[in-house]
Amino acid sequence: MQKFFEMLQLQLLRQDTEAVKKRLAIKNFKDLALVDEIIALDDQRKKAQLEFDTTQSVVNSASKEIGQLMAKGDKAAAEEKKAVVADAKKKLQPISEQLAQAEKLVQEKLVLLPNLPAALVPVGNGAEDNEVVRESDAKPILPPNAVPHWDLIKAYDLVDFETGAKITGSGFPLYKGQGAKLQRALVQYFLDFNLEAGYTEYLPPFMVNEASAFGTGQLPDKEGQMYYMPADNYYMIPTAEVPVTNIYRDTILKQEQLPVKMTAYSPCFRREAGSFGKDVRGLNRVHQFEKVEIVQLTHPEKSYEALDAMVAHVEKLLQSLELPYRILRLCGGDMGFTSALTYDFEVYSAAQERWLEVSSTSNFENYQTNRMKIRFKDENGKTQLAHSLNGSSLALPRIFACILENNQQEDGIRLPKVLVPYFGKEVISK
Repeated sequence: MQKFFEMLQLQLLRQDTEAVKKRLAIKNFKDLALVDEIIALDDQRKKAQLEFDTTQSVVNSASKEIGQLMAKGDKAAAEEKKAVVADAKKKLQPISEQLAQAEKLVQEKLVLLPNLPAALVPVGNGAEDNEVVRESDAKPILPPNAVPHWDLIKAYDLVDFETGAKITGSGFPLYKGQGAKLQRALVQYFLDFNLEAGYTEYLPPFMVNEASAFGTGQLPDKEGQMYYMPADNYYMIPTAEVPVTNIYRDTILKQEQLPVKMTAYSPCFRREAGSFGKDVRGLNRVHQFEKVEIVQLTHPEKSYEALDAMVAHVEKLLQSLELPYRILRLCGGDMGFTSALTYDFEVYSAAQERWLEVSSTSNFENYQTNRMKIRFKDENGKTQLAHSLNGSSLALPRIFACILENNQQEDGIRLPKVLVPYFGKEVISK
């Protein structure tokens, strides 16, 4: 798998080195000299490969001649050739070790390069430079005594942060009563919404091995954000994208199987080191949360059409929840390591008077599928890499928070109509 990943990436770097650097600069990637370093290391690898192949050729040729000489009865000449073979084989071992080391160095450097941004990605340094693509209608007007969700949670006894912290630690909320029921209602509604759009449901493992985490790009980029179990060398998943995309690792699909559309519910685990201040109050930022994910594997020529469809799908889901939202096209400096193009969805928290991210929908092109060797045979029988995409549909904590805040009334919290059949009543009451 690693050699396959190397060769495709190296071909891209050598094809137009300066163009690659310019695209990496859009992502605010600082170590552009790494591109030249990788090419130089690959030159050394090529040199070692040539030396290995040449020496191996001597062994093969001389070995063949030995058989021919022995058949002729020329033992003296055969013995001379045996000496040539023995000498060449002695040389092969150190050359082989040198080649393996060169390949290892190239691979270690290649995985430090992020995916190249698509042409639509705006230039920018951070969140302030993201482009607003669309924004929904007017924001809700709350009653004068409206409060943020952390106060509503206490008033209606929906989530117990203190007991969650006692059981595990800060950032591990304990949902209870109507809070647990609302959480379950949201998960079920999101899954049903995705199933109606043609996605197949999975319930994946919540831990993955190193190969799976590498495949989707969590390793080595996000290693510090993941919960790790050294005794087993497993990682708790930060999103269902990781196990679900890896379902097709090392698989060759038929073209008619594309697109593959998958959805999954999972708890998600993120260390979120360094988070502080108002951003972490209540459910704004936690270490364990629930999310429903959508993933697609597509034909390369149709991946951006699929991305548009996924964005429209998430938008309809938010509209059905009657929440004010906006869609952002992320600039280079705010994009993820593996993404070629990302759209973020934010909902407006009327009580906090701020936008909160609830979904990130991305096209990774062949960056992930190259790592995972997810391929398909086209109409000519040629094997190609598929493209991978994923999106949150949706992440629950901030949706939960905004439903509480934006729908608070004197007699309770009135739920969106689509949730009533799942929750069993129209109002969360005391």
